[in-house]
Amino acid sequence: MRVVGLMSGTSYDAVDAAAADITADGGTLRVTPLGLVSAPWDDGLRALLAGALPPARTSLGDVCRLDTGIGRAFAAVAVRAVGELCAGRAELIASHGQTVHHWAEEGRVFGTLQLGEPAWIAEATGLPVVSGFRPRDVAAGGQGAPLVSLVDVLWLRSRPGVSVALNLGGIANLTAVPAAGEPVAFDTGPGNALMDAAVTELTGGRRTYDEDGALAAAGRVHEPLLARLSGDPYYRLPPPRTTGKELFHIGHVRRALEGVGPVAPADLLATLTALTARTVAAAVRPLGAAEVIASGGGTRNPVLMGMLRAELGGTALVTSDTLGLPAAAKEALAFAVLGFLTAHGVAGTLPSCTGARGARILGSLTPGRGPLRLPAVMPGDINSLSFTMR
Repeated sequence: MRVVGLMSGTSYDAVDAAAADITADGGTLRVTPLGLVSAPWDDGLRALLAGALPPARTSLGDVCRLDTGIGRAFAAVAVRAVGELCAGRAELIASHGQTVHHWAEEGRVFGTLQLGEPAWIAEATGLPVVSGFRPRDVAAGGQGAPLVSLVDVLWLRSRPGVSVALNLGGIANLTAVPAAGEPVAFDTGPGNALMDAAVTELTGGRRTYDEDGALAAAGRVHEPLLARLSGDPYYRLPPPRTTGKELFHIGHVRRALEGVGPVAPADLLATLTALTARTVAAAVRPLGAAEVIASGGGTRNPVLMGMLRAELGGTALVTSDTLGLPAAAKEALAFAVLGFLTAHGVAGTLPSCTGARGARILGSLTPGRGPLRLPAVMPGDINSLSFTMR
């Protein structure tokens, strides 16, 4: 089955579409990546989205406009992916949507909201769409994140020792995959979110991220500010835990700056970059990792990667590209796999990773132009599958 996975992360810098040819053959899930297409957000839609996210307030009218606008943006990228990557022969779309709110308090998740109406995608492509992946896990008592943990486990569980898959998106998350025993997964804290928020504020919106870590490279870490930022109670919560921009936004930085005196822009970026590196490394150390395999936009920031490598000491840090999984496409590919599993009646979560009461089949299905015809249910469960990436 040719599946297109659609993803826009918490950095909301672009909509990514990754296509894959996925088959289940004798208990082996075979995933052949077919490529990635990506499109930046329209400036007006991105501004509307930024203006609706915490700490801003919004209206139901703006929520409706965002749901429609995001759905249409995802649909446009899906059409490209079907034509350019699948030669017009895709069979399923799996759309994560855009997370706009993740309702978490004191280690418990009460709800989650992703926008991007799937009807626009189904109408534009004529294909069935799996969407709304996170709410079912939340309803089952889980964190609803990180959902890519299941794909991480399938991908890495045959490797020796403890492998840690790390995603450096707006929020950083990891999956620890031991050779034996239960995997664990959780959000470590901010990835690029605070760096992006600071650059956006410092430049009046002219820039939205620290390209190549240039600002951070020009600065020095402000240790008193780093200590204040590192003291947030979130970092002491036990896994599984999840967070988002509801906590880690520009207001979080402003509050930490109170009482530490003026901090130069470059020093602020160096400090926020160090915060991500140190909190990620602090989360990795107790896991006994033999290797950390990173993906996501943060891997393109050499200063962040250098700081993280130094914090990890002797633990190897590589990108997922070295194992055949493109770092830029990993999350979109993961949702393509999750969509495939949903269509085949297979649960897409691991309770040890999300904290849910049990594994659940994820998402809702929106029919394409024709009748909705699902493939035969796959026998067994995710624990009985092996995984190959070709």
